[in-house]
Amino acid sequence: MGVNMKMIQQMQTRLEKMQRELAETEIEGSAGGGMVKARVTGAREFRGISIDPSAVDPEDVDVLEDLITVAIQDAMNRANAMADEKMGALTGGMRIPGLM
Repeated sequence: MGVNMKMIQQMQTRLEKMQRELAETEIEGSAGGGMVKARVTGAREFRGISIDPSAVDPEDVDVLEDLITVAIQDAMNRANAMADEKMGALTGGMRIPGLM
């Protein structure tokens, strides 16, 4: 029983470290060939957006809105993939409810 508790505590320590690393890691997503870039953390926290001035057309705001949406979704997808990869390494590929 003591061995199992020690293993659980070690796994919890590694999980906490991984969560800190994810929170500190920034991932960039882009749209429009890089005209719009969004940054999120590995913990899926939105950090910012940059827009190339050539993407701004006051006559066609819908396109810019779409580019922003796609860039943020791309960044989030990349963050999810990175978090899944790191968690899979920690849990041996097991999906544990409540972990990320």
